[in-house]
Amino acid sequence: MKRLLTVLCLITLVMTMATSTLLAAEPPIKIGILESRSGTFALHAGPKNLAAQLAVEEINDAGGVLGRKLELIAPDPQSDNRRFQELARRLILKDEVDVLFAGFASAAREAVRPVINEYNMLYFYTNQYEGGVADKLTFCTGPVPEQQIEPVIEYCIEKFGPKMYILAADYNFGQLSAKWTHVFAKKYGGEVIGEEFIPLEVTQFASSIERVQQAKPDFLVMYITGDPHASFYPQAVAAGLNIPFATSINVAQGYEHKRFDAPALAGMHIGVHYVEELPTPANEAFVKRFRDMFPDCPYIGEQTQNTYVGIYLYAKAVELAGTTEIPKVIEALESGLYFDAPEGKVYLDPKTHHLVRDIRIVVVDENHELHFPKTYDQIWPDWLSKEKGVDLTKKSESIQYEP
Repeated sequence: MKRLLTVLCLITLVMTMATSTLLAAEPPIKIGILESRSGTFALHAGPKNLAAQLAVEEINDAGGVLGRKLELIAPDPQSDNRRFQELARRLILKDEVDVLFAGFASAAREAVRPVINEYNMLYFYTNQYEGGVADKLTFCTGPVPEQQIEPVIEYCIEKFGPKMYILAADYNFGQLSAKWTHVFAKKYGGEVIGEEFIPLEVTQFASSIERVQQAKPDFLVMYITGDPHASFYPQAVAAGLNIPFATSINVAQGYEHKRFDAPALAGMHIGVHYVEELPTPANEAFVKRFRDMFPDCPYIGEQTQNTYVGIYLYAKAVELAGTTEIPKVIEALESGLYFDAPEGKVYLDPKTHHLVRDIRIVVVDENHELHFPKTYDQIWPDWLSKEKGVDLTKKSESIQYEP
């Protein structure tokens, strides 16, 4: 009997070793990620690489996907749109990645999308943005204007009054976000009484601050972005600008409430789905896992969480499809996937390739503490489907619609 048990144990051990050898022999699933660790957007985009590493480690520790490990290939595009294009081609043609995650700024996304469509590559864009992208190959894990701009504009008109002044970065994100603000201002009885578009390299805002003070809006709408533009906030405090802010990007992306001394961000109102301080058990557990792995990361912004979510959605889709073949993975992504994210439950809308999610109004007080006065439950990213008739499950498109 003892001899028989010994033989059975040896057989089991051999079978286990053979299975492990087979799994180890399986090629990894390659994930290309182009997120800037240097240049203008490094502060905002750099942590997205860390989120991808965390998600990949968790998934691999749980057995991988289809018995295969995930592997990240992550060169630095250096916040340069030409490098985004060059590196996207390299990842697709030389490294033969199975999926590509790329871009903080909308300009980078629009630099990458022609390459994606040229080579029929699956693409995830993980930032909040100005909305409108309808692309069979593109999946967006960040919120869009009806989820972020509309709630905060509605909230601020109700709380402060109808008159608003827009300061926006002078590229497609700022320009289109400003257009959306006009749409939502009209919808809720507001009025845009001033508007400026500011080049990304600008660091001095004295003249803009003076014009805002002369216009006397009820609140200021902010779509300035990147490291140079962040200098606006201490300059506004020094100039005595005491007007509430509304934004879809600050705090959640650039953690200005941590980077600048109080009360520089006092009165900031953000329409957002995620901030590191989100007081839920799921997020607290996520933050602990993230900081155990990356204790020196200065802030876990919304774009960082969106990247984590995107990696998991891709993994779920590959598992469901039973393959990394892009048409079949897209079919799985369009099947109606849910994911219990750190922000809460998200649902991938098959028609638009964007996420249904909860949106919070977040307010920064004089001590730079965050408050959560209102939550809008499960807002759909449905402007594309309702107003433009987009249904990517039935008709393939590759366009960015504007309001």
